[in-house]
Amino acid sequence: MAVFTPVSRDELAHWLARYDLGALRGFEGVASGIENSNFFVDTDAGRFVLTLFERLAFDALPFYLGLMHHLAARSVPCPDPVADREGRALGWLNGKPAALVTRLAGRAVAQPGAGHCAQVGALLAHMHHAALDYAGRVPNPRGPGWWTLAAGDVLPFLRPSQAELLRDELREQQAFAAGGGDALPSSAVHADLFRDNVLFDEPAGAPARLSGVIDFYFAGVDAWIYDLAVAVNDWCIDEATGELDGARFAALALAYTAGRTPQAGERAAWPMMLRAAALRFWLSRLHDLHLPRPAQIVVPKDPSHFERILRARRAAAPPLP
Repeated sequence: MAVFTPVSRDELAHWLARYDLGALRGFEGVASGIENSNFFVDTDAGRFVLTLFERLAFDALPFYLGLMHHLAARSVPCPDPVADREGRALGWLNGKPAALVTRLAGRAVAQPGAGHCAQVGALLAHMHHAALDYAGRVPNPRGPGWWTLAAGDVLPFLRPSQAELLRDELREQQAFAAGGGDALPSSAVHADLFRDNVLFDEPAGAPARLSGVIDFYFAGVDAWIYDLAVAVNDWCIDEATGELDGARFAALALAYTAGRTPQAGERAAWPMMLRAAALRFWLSRLHDLHLPRPAQIVVPKDPSHFERILRARRAAAPPLP
C-alpha cells in the first residue's frame, strides 16, 4: 500500500462530522493500492472505505464516483459513494480530494480457478451493459496518448532489447488504431479488473461467490473488448510464463460471451487488444519502478511480469471461444 497523505483519528472524526454516520469507531490503512491513500473506516452506521486522491483532480472525480453510483443502481456489486448531509459525495481532507464509499464483503483471491473466472466474465458482461447509458465520457487515462508519454519517460532505463520491443509495439498499436481499430463498441469501463480488485465470499462448504468489484479510479471510456483483455491477462495466466491457462481462459471468455455477444470486428481486434492490455501495464509498472513518488509505504510491482505477457501475446493470441 502507499499512504501518501496520513490522516489522524481526530482529523478523520472532524471530517466525518458532516455525515449522518454516527461516531467513528476505528480506522486503518488499506494494505493494497499504489495510486491513492485508502483507509477502512468503521462508524456506528457501518463499514466504509475512505480514499484520498493523490493524482486525480477534484473536478475529474465526479466521473468515477458517478460511474460507481450508476453501476450500483443497476445491481453491479460495487462500492456506492456516500453523500453528506448536503448531498455531496466529494470533499477535501488534509489538502486532498476525498470520498467515502460503502465497504463490500469478501476478499480477493490470489489463485483463481475456472469457477472464479466464469463469475468474473459474467460480471464484466453485466458491467458493460449497465454502463452503456452512463453519460460520463472521460477517455481512458491510461490509453494510447498516455502510452506515448510514458514510453518517453521510461525508455532511458530500458535495455536495448526492451526498448526495441516497446518501440515496435507502439508502432503496431498506432498502425492498428489508424486502420480503424479504435472504432469498437465502447462505454465507460473499469480498465483495471485484476484479481485484487474483485472480492469473493467463500462460505464454509459452499462455492465461492463473487461479492464485489472495487477501485474504479482507472476507469474511462474505452473498448469493451480491451476491458475483457485486461481481465484475461490477469485472471487466466500462468504466472511464470505469461501464457494463457486454457481452462480459466475458456471459463471467463465463455461466461462473458454468454452475457454479451462480441461483434466480428471485436473478435478480429482481440489479439491486438490482448497486446494493448499487456503494454499498458508494462508501461505503468516501469514508470512506478523507475520514477516513483515519495510515500510512507510503497511496494512497486515487477514490470518484467507484463513484459513476459506482452512477448507471449505477440507470439500467440488464442481467439475468443
